[in-house]
Amino acid sequence: MKIESPNIPPLTLAAASFAALGSEQRLAVLRCLVRAGPEGLSIGILGERAEVTGSTLTHHLKLLTAAGLVKQERRGRSTICAAVAYSEIEALSNFLLTECCADASAPCKDHVHG
Repeated sequence: MKIESPNIPPLTLAAASFAALGSEQRLAVLRCLVRAGPEGLSIGILGERAEVTGSTLTHHLKLLTAAGLVKQERRGRSTICAAVAYSEIEALSNFLLTECCADASAPCKDHVHG
């Protein structure tokens, strides 16, 4: 679930977000939505692209929405889903890379500190 509190340690926040992404199917769903951009995808198209349909897709969308990574909006008879937390997704990546090579004797070749 999306947790917003300055009193919660970053490790706890990251763990909650990573838990929401803790399945291949949820990662596939979020990846499809990130690729689609802010206009999102209808449930039907999302299901086809992510190869997840029906109640399973509904379950995964519920978890991703609760984590604040996805929003759902009714447009006519369609439900459109979109990734909304690009900054949170980037923050999760940065959380992992912030201390990259901090204890290594030489800097990492693959990661340039910014």
